Amino acid sequence: MVTMDFSQRMGLAPDVKVAQVESIDIALQNALWNVLTLKLFSSFYQSKEYFPDMLAGSNFQKFAELVFSEFHKVPVDTIPYKWPEFKKAIRENFFKMKWHRVYSFLEFIVGLNYNGSEQILVEEFNRVLERENSAYRFVSGKVTPITSSDEIEEVEKAISGSDKYTGARTHLQTALGLLTDRENPDYRNSIKESISAVESLAKKLVGDDKATLGQALKILETKHNLHGSLKSAFLTLYGYTSDASGIRHALLDNAAAPTKADARFMLICCSAFINFAIDSVED
Repeated sequence: MVTMDFSQRMGLAPDVKVAQVESIDIALQNALWNVLTLKLFSSFYQSKEYFPDMLAGSNFQKFAELVFSEFHKVPVDTIPYKWPEFKKAIRENFFKMKWHRVYSFLEFIVGLNYNGSEQILVEEFNRVLERENSAYRFVSGKVTPITSSDEIEEVEKAISGSDKYTGARTHLQTALGLLTDRENPDYRNSIKESISAVESLAKKLVGDDKATLGQALKILETKHNLHGSLKSAFLTLYGYTSDASGIRHALLDNAAAPTKADARFMLICCSAFINFAIDSVED
């Protein structure tokens, strides 16, 4: 069970992140190791009947030499004699590595394409990277950022913002939780919560529980130099969620369900707007 500390329970810090950037939690690290174990290491084979665990002469002898000499850059005569011992040594190193070295190691393994494993490894690595909410994916054999740290900082800043805007903060926390739920993500309702955070802020800015986003934008436009194009852009985005076929209404039979990318975009966009609005008002 995941527990929240005081700051998280009070809504002063997010209890989950938009994505894992410059970090790898234990669930993700375990999952990545499991891919290596199940999709690569399980194919170990030694043709010598009386030495089934011997690394020398096996189909992984060259692999072991490459890992020791080319990645870890240690003497190859320190390679363990038996396959289980070699795998144990690699495992220990894997779980001691800093997050960026883990990704470097995975890149190295994929690049080897050992026994034709590149495609299945990339597919499985990307599957668990997405499931565990990593900010990286394999693209053309290289680990590539898919979410910028600036975008994530916008969300975290909005969630941990001023106590005067607890309604907006609560909606954003809910949106983030629905987006990052590993077992049952709900992208449709995550989008609803993101836009509800903006509406909550609008009511606070206008001082009227019945205020609309349009009214709040008008105040920002006239009193805080909100650019007209930015106002129009956000009204258009808001309209996407509110019209007859929008996210707030029941899905039509032929309508596409919102994706994780849709929900993440809306959360980041709404968070950025909330930060902009609050900064404009409080400056």
